Amino acid sequence: MGKFRENIIQPILDCWSLMVGLKITGKYFCKPLITVHYPREVIDDENLETYGGHVELIGKPKDPATPKCISCMMCVTNCPSKCLKVVKQKAPKPTPEQEAAMAAAKEAGEKVVKPKAPKNPAKFTYDYTLCSLCGNCIDNCPPKSLKFSNNMYWVATSRKEMNIDLLARLKEQATELSAPAPKTEAKPATAEKEA
Repeated sequence: MGKFRENIIQPILDCWSLMVGLKITGKYFCKPLITVHYPREVIDDENLETYGGHVELIGKPKDPATPKCISCMMCVTNCPSKCLKVVKQKAPKPTPEQEAAMAAAKEAGEKVVKPKAPKNPAKFTYDYTLCSLCGNCIDNCPPKSLKFSNNMYWVATSRKEMNIDLLARLKEQATELSAPAPKTEAKPATAEKEA
């Protein structure tokens, strides 16, 4: 029975798996191409929305140049590649008036209120050469201040260019959004009719 299985049944089973594979290949062979030949064609906006490039910060709705980030360090903690670096801002030094008020409160036995550090990060850097694009930083961000960029055509020529200052990038994007669109001169409707 061993020779029969080895010489007859096993080749039939092998051919069956080959036929299943060829069926799948034939199905996709007949579909239209989805490859874009870049210089002659560009990606449509529908597909560009689903593209996940490097990580970038999200600005606040009222102030797009300020990140929603609260420097909780969850992105840094959960990043398996260790490609994110966040530096928290330090508390500002109290002014002489505030120091006098704190000394008076301490003498009176009241609770001394020291100035608190802003929650925004002082530095937020990202090393794209180390990133595996796993999305753990985005999934674990409590204020949802990180997202994948849709910048498909970004090119770098050296490793140094792959170290991105995300705060500077966010400010750059905010200025691009707030810049007025270039005005084009419109011809009067009467001039078009005469011509």
